[in-house]
Amino acid sequence: MSDKPIKWVGTAKEDLSNFPDSARRKAGFELRLVQQSNSPTNFKPMSIIGKGVEEIRIQIENAYRIFYVARFEEAIYVLHVFQKKTQKTSQGDIELGQQRYKKLLQQRKAEEEDQDV
Repeated sequence: MSDKPIKWVGTAKEDLSNFPDSARRKAGFELRLVQQSNSPTNFKPMSIIGKGVEEIRIQIENAYRIFYVARFEEAIYVLHVFQKKTQKTSQGDIELGQQRYKKLLQQRKAEEEDQDV
């Protein structure tokens, strides 16, 4: 079974590139687990973002988070990547995740309609 590809939404890939090396390596390891249909070592569901969205939790010096959705057959979509500054996830990070999830659903629907033509 081949790995499920990762598709990056918005600036998620660039945001990940700004993580310190150790956090980037850990993020890559965790995303690789997801690609192989395994669960990340530390995650939680984020249904407030959207159906099937989960949050990878990375703790290396600081707290880092990755919102992703893996429930679609064609790919894993990384919605938002950020450094967490407080105990509670900021409303801005939640809203950005929600916006990107909504945009993803719209793009998938448009692609589906294009294939039907």
